[in-house]
Amino acid sequence: MTGRGEQTPVVTMRDVAQVAGVSQAAVSYAYNRPGKLSEAQRERIFQVAEELGYIGPHATGRSLRTGQVGALGLMITDSLPYAFDDPATAALLKGISEVGELSEVALTLLPCPLESDRMAQGSGILLRGLVDGFLAYAMPHGHPAVETALRRKLPVVIIDGPNPGGLPRVGIRDREAAREAAEHVLSLGHRSIGILVDRLLPDGYGGPVTPARRRAARDLVMKERLAGYAAAFRSAGVPWSSATIIEAGGFHEAASQSAAASLLDSEEVTAVLATTDVLAFATIGAARRRGLRIPRDLSVIGFDDLPTAAAAELSTVRQPLVDKGREAARLLLDVIEGAQPREIILPTDLVLRATTAPPPGS
Repeated sequence: MTGRGEQTPVVTMRDVAQVAGVSQAAVSYAYNRPGKLSEAQRERIFQVAEELGYIGPHATGRSLRTGQVGALGLMITDSLPYAFDDPATAALLKGISEVGELSEVALTLLPCPLESDRMAQGSGILLRGLVDGFLAYAMPHGHPAVETALRRKLPVVIIDGPNPGGLPRVGIRDREAAREAAEHVLSLGHRSIGILVDRLLPDGYGGPVTPARRRAARDLVMKERLAGYAAAFRSAGVPWSSATIIEAGGFHEAASQSAAASLLDSEEVTAVLATTDVLAFATIGAARRRGLRIPRDLSVIGFDDLPTAAAAELSTVRQPLVDKGREAARLLLDVIEGAQPREIILPTDLVLRATTAPPPGS
């Protein structure tokens, strides 16, 4: 029994090895490389460790031996609450975290707002964060966070963003998927079409989008989806200039609702192409508050196929958001272990439900 003021002796890997009758390397393998031992050997080591009160290899020591800290950093352009409130980002996080659990890897969220002076100067959280590599999610073109991460000489995987060159990347064919959605709406006979986009430039602007602003867009996903819509218009012989485009200026619900209201109040449209399901739901809500019936008076099609889309019978483009997170995390872990960078393009599907129909009076 330990006396007053005395500390309980720390149980070490050597203690476990001696009692279990194995080498220290075998104990290390049981925790770090279990495939090198038989199941019986592992069970014996873990049983002895439990009896002695050994809690496993010290994280700092393991980090010094391997050069790795066992954590991935997810870079996002908005606040931490956004990562959990936005359904698409939450689905991506689910996929990433599933892989992290299997690989015993932690996930560190790294908010990288453009308006941060320290971020612009290439300092702050990206330099302090203890991670083995970065997942850069939907970073606008030219975001200083990506450059800062690359300066640390750590692996970076791009998710849904512009690739500064030769980096591993995970995404979908946004342009092709958006074109298919627009072709469906145009094939129904709609010609008075409004378009809602989350954010083209990270400057807080919300309102009508001019051709100059479209050309200056830095958000690759939104830029590609608009390009897909434009291609469908041209293919159908419909002037692209006839489309009314409204930018929400952000990803939060209030911005989406404001953009939807602005579109329906300013133009008499018969269909809305929404670049996300969140914008589509905001449009449906705004339409119903104005006495419009979906899809009899107004057709709406989204993008993402969030879990709530099926219950709402929303026509949309399905993309594998959870799989995107899984693939990105696996790709980063592979690159950390020395694999060659590669690009992974995931499939999409047009899902037609009850929110699209021919225009009124057709």
